[in-house]
Amino acid sequence: MIKRLITVSVVLAFTINVIAQLIKPIVVNVDQPKAEIQPTMWGIFFEDINFAADGGIYAELVKNRSFEFYQPLMGWEQHAQHPASGSLLIVNRSEVDEPNPRFARVTIDGKLGTYYLSNEGFRGMGIRKDMQYRFSVNACQGSRSHVQLRVELVDSTGKTLGSAVIAPDGDVWKNYVVSFRATDTHSKASLNLWFEGIGTIDIDMVSLFPENTWKNRPNGLRSDLVQLLTDLKPGFLRFPGGCIVEGRELNTRYQWKKTIGSIEDRQMTVNRWNTEFVHRLTPDYFQTFGLGFYEYFQLAEDIGAEPLPILNCGMACQFNTAEVVALDKLDPYVQDALDLIEFANGPTDSKWGKIRTEMGHSAPFQLKFLGIGNEQWGPQYFERYVIFEKAIKAKYPDIILVSGTGPSPDGDLFNFASEELKRLHAQLVDEHYYRKPGWFLDNADRYDGYDRNSYKIFAGEYAAHSELNANPENKNNWESALSEAAFMTGLERNADVVYMCSYAPLFAHAKGWQWTPDLIWFDNLQSYGTPNYYVQKLFSNNKGTHVLNMLQEGKPLTGQNGLFASAAWDKNAKEIILKVVNVTNKPRFQSIVLETAKKLSAEATLTILKSERLDEVNTFKDPEHIKPDVQKVTMKGKKAELSVAPYSFSVLKIRQK
Repeated sequence: MIKRLITVSVVLAFTINVIAQLIKPIVVNVDQPKAEIQPTMWGIFFEDINFAADGGIYAELVKNRSFEFYQPLMGWEQHAQHPASGSLLIVNRSEVDEPNPRFARVTIDGKLGTYYLSNEGFRGMGIRKDMQYRFSVNACQGSRSHVQLRVELVDSTGKTLGSAVIAPDGDVWKNYVVSFRATDTHSKASLNLWFEGIGTIDIDMVSLFPENTWKNRPNGLRSDLVQLLTDLKPGFLRFPGGCIVEGRELNTRYQWKKTIGSIEDRQMTVNRWNTEFVHRLTPDYFQTFGLGFYEYFQLAEDIGAEPLPILNCGMACQFNTAEVVALDKLDPYVQDALDLIEFANGPTDSKWGKIRTEMGHSAPFQLKFLGIGNEQWGPQYFERYVIFEKAIKAKYPDIILVSGTGPSPDGDLFNFASEELKRLHAQLVDEHYYRKPGWFLDNADRYDGYDRNSYKIFAGEYAAHSELNANPENKNNWESALSEAAFMTGLERNADVVYMCSYAPLFAHAKGWQWTPDLIWFDNLQSYGTPNYYVQKLFSNNKGTHVLNMLQEGKPLTGQNGLFASAAWDKNAKEIILKVVNVTNKPRFQSIVLETAKKLSAEATLTILKSERLDEVNTFKDPEHIKPDVQKVTMKGKKAELSVAPYSFSVLKIRQK
């Protein structure tokens, strides 16, 4: 039996060796680095879709905290033991407080029975045992009133998870804060506000935050979600969208000036995704802008990414209303762009630089990029773009402007936009690709023959859709991730043309999503990266500084024998980085020859991301079902013999001595 096993092993080894000799080697020319890979090559696109901001990365747990939703009590519910024990009015003071006009006035008579308000949070509130929670409220009451608030977290059965008492005093609005510890973990808790005593009390800005936010900033961001972004080592952060920039109509467009300053002064608006899709109606989806432009800039700085804000160009979403502002009324939109640059980069004594300083950041944010419009199309876009370009370049000539070719990577609208942008000598052009996996395989060579004298590419939104666009059955399965990896080798190989790339959308709440697929999924307590996330991470964490030629029979690998590949050199780490994607269900035995005069380490690092089935996904129960596996590989001089696994994405790193 032992003799037979030895014979089989020898035959197998001989067969593998013969196959390796028959397949032409892949040759990497290490000593002749080509195009520089931009530090911004792989980045993040953030849009407030799928409850990504409120109910997501912005850690506020109270929904409709200032009673400003179109239905003022959405998210809230009254509970009275007796009809006369308590009542509520919503008071509107829009003539004196336009950004935050409403507050709740509660009249209570505790002698007649109990009265409380409950808030359901964003599909519930995720509460963790032993974590501290910070409750705050703006309140005032008359001199004859004697009302106190008992704050209580409860689980779905009514069990108390934590409580505290606040005793507001005086008829002047004040902010009251109290902290308490949770006694248990629950994913769908709710908040109760018990009103005890006799009299009338006014409340506004009712808020509850965990104390362990990102960098422990009060009223900050959810730590686990920011950590997933940090781990990507992104080169840029594009914000705030996306179609969210446009609004369904101009009145609900994103206006950055309404998202800065004190929280109370930020003017809420409806989220344009609230009723966009019949299959996922979310009428309780609004934007409170607790995560506003200041926080976006701060987040970009935290994670080491270049900020890339996108501004409305005087056009609402063309899929909805196609509303535009008249050209002779465009000045306020252009001024918003100029003021934003001053807010980000201006000195502390400038109008907008002073506001940034007062918010806590005296140093400039070093803004270098600015996007004009999201994915607009047609002549009306270019009429407006040239007005923005002229004004911005006159005052800030070093700002790199991002324009776009619309929502599709081909067709008449795309072709028209492309020709217009060439005529205008555009700098950086945003292209979007939402297609089925096969399209990504077929287009891995999209930029191989691209005009090197034309504009540079920002692959601003891409994702392989297992079904059709906006289909709720789209999955973040391995087939979609693998096809994206194949396509991304083509983006990296053409880094002299492609300067920025980002998957879209970024986040999705498991109970509040509208669009799939998405890079990161989360619920009220957990979060995980999809297989697509790990593909992005492997590219961004293994970027390199220069492209290397990686050829088989003199040609780049764009699908020959099911293989796609790209190579880079990292001048700082002195490493050669090879990326190989196998989209077939068979292993590929491949010899890789490194042409270099330098000595190489005898041991290399091989990271493999793979799955035996294309329909497999990561889940909350198994969040790392598909994840990278790291192993060591022995080099044979300046040659690596690899058995590239079926349905796999491999990254091989070889250090120069």
